[in-house]
Amino acid sequence: MADRRRRVPGRPGWLLGRPLGERDLRRDIYLEMYANEERHWWFAARRKIIGGILAAYYPRGAGLILEAGCGTGGNLELLSGFGTVHGMELDEEALGMANSRKICPVLRGRLPDNIPFGQLYDLICLFDVLEHIEEEAATLKAIGNQLQTGGRVLLTVPAYKFLWSGHDVSHRHKRRYVRGELLRLVEDAGFGVIHATYFNTLLFPAVGAARAINNLLGRAGGSDAAMPPLPLNRLLMKVFSLERHLVPRFKLPFGVSILVLAEKR
Repeated sequence: MADRRRRVPGRPGWLLGRPLGERDLRRDIYLEMYANEERHWWFAARRKIIGGILAAYYPRGAGLILEAGCGTGGNLELLSGFGTVHGMELDEEALGMANSRKICPVLRGRLPDNIPFGQLYDLICLFDVLEHIEEEAATLKAIGNQLQTGGRVLLTVPAYKFLWSGHDVSHRHKRRYVRGELLRLVEDAGFGVIHATYFNTLLFPAVGAARAINNLLGRAGGSDAAMPPLPLNRLLMKVFSLERHLVPRFKLPFGVSILVLAEKR
């Protein structure tokens, strides 16, 4: 029988994840993301890192931006500081949450075969999206078809198969990547890589240990989106946010995630 418990205060769900029933798993994940992504250490620090990359490589107000797979819309406000933004999301529940932010139009779409709006973009962002899609090569080619000549794609994905855990299962990931494999996919789709690096490097030992515990305990349905205690959340965000100074300038040798910025040839 599925374990249908919910996270309660004091339980370390932020580290190990929390078991959920299959019936409402997807809704619970989106509700948790919508509630927490403004202040959760991982979402907040990742936005700072993405903002650092955009500030270094993409001039503000430069053009039209699409976030494909925008989820509940936590990145849309950041992206709106760099141009005119559109959002695209497959899940109806997340789509409604993203539109409720009233930052930009968000339409239903699917990669690779149903990208809405019918416009060519200067920048398309896929933040932890590609790992959800079976047709990864076709998706990257479809993204290229929606870009202006010289347009750019900015994407992040989870790294290393050995970090696979209940988080990947509950979020319906198809795979995790290594840098070389991802770069081959991007280049085969007709892009020239501008910058590629691992990130979430400073916390890699802690995250690796947490995932190992998850797997050891057989927690097959956990989610990492639960809020940790406030002091710990601040500490984790402070450490992870330090990488905003490193990621735009260096190729970090390992990390929990990978970031690639590439240009349409």
